[in-house]
Amino acid sequence: MAATGNPCRHAGAGKPLKLRQSRGEALADETQIHMNHDKFLIPPGQTIKLKDYAPDLTAPYKSKADADEKLQADVAKLSEWQAKLYAQNTFALLIVLQGIDAAGKDSTIKHVMSGVNPIGCDVKNFKVPSEEEIDHDYMWRYARALPERGKIGIFNRSYYEEVLVVRVHSELLARERVPPRGKSEKLWTTRYREINDFERYLVANGVEVLKFFFHLSKEEQKKRFLSRLDSPDKKWKFSEADVKERVYWNDYAAAFEEMLNHTSTEEAPWYVIPADHKWYSHVAVADIVIRKLVSLNLDFPKLNSEQKKGLENAKKLLENET
Repeated sequence: MAATGNPCRHAGAGKPLKLRQSRGEALADETQIHMNHDKFLIPPGQTIKLKDYAPDLTAPYKSKADADEKLQADVAKLSEWQAKLYAQNTFALLIVLQGIDAAGKDSTIKHVMSGVNPIGCDVKNFKVPSEEEIDHDYMWRYARALPERGKIGIFNRSYYEEVLVVRVHSELLARERVPPRGKSEKLWTTRYREINDFERYLVANGVEVLKFFFHLSKEEQKKRFLSRLDSPDKKWKFSEADVKERVYWNDYAAAFEEMLNHTSTEEAPWYVIPADHKWYSHVAVADIVIRKLVSLNLDFPKLNSEQKKGLENAKKLLENET
């Protein structure tokens, strides 16, 4: 899945968001956040058009070199906050990455998570469902892969495929063997509701959900496909099916837009990440992940008097060893 260097183990602007992040405002200076997240956010309850989100945005940076210092600093901070998340063992963080082929999801995992301890992070890449997975409800395989407390879990594609690729390709829905009562015009709105309920349940139980949609232009996808074909170390990532999927570009765009409008909630809002410049996707995602971790008031566990006394005794024993 991800290229060498990815440390994780492998097995997606509105007032409501401000309310959920208010706990971290006192620590904002520590994270040195310079990006305006409002321009990425899909405000819960509002209807957006993807055409209003520029896939080639790079502000406030003019170049990759301009953003490198910020990214490296955030990678180091992410390592510190992940250590606190793991030690506190109260919350988990689920990061959902969605986007069209070649949008840069793998690259983002590799660069943003490069400083994270592998023991505290798991990446799950969901492919075509197995027969066992098909024999269960459509959320079964995703629920089984959720991160445990203290960990960061990354879904490279996710349960949102069930309202995206399954919607664009009706033959996949037929394979799921949905009961007749479920095959109605309300199938997709029902799934949106089920997903929203699922995410509210997760957040209520300490699994924070961050969702990133990588917004890639059709022109940039073509460039990346051609680059893969011309690069010996990238050809393995290319499939003829990827090009054939471009025929459905408008269908996917419509499915993405409707999905984003129906599932950006106060508990788990969507961020539309400009993806035409991979370096910008990296710095934007890192910045938002750190803001989320800061908002959780994470810290290393405090020792009580008995524990402190035990440590003092242990230190004396070690110092007195011959």
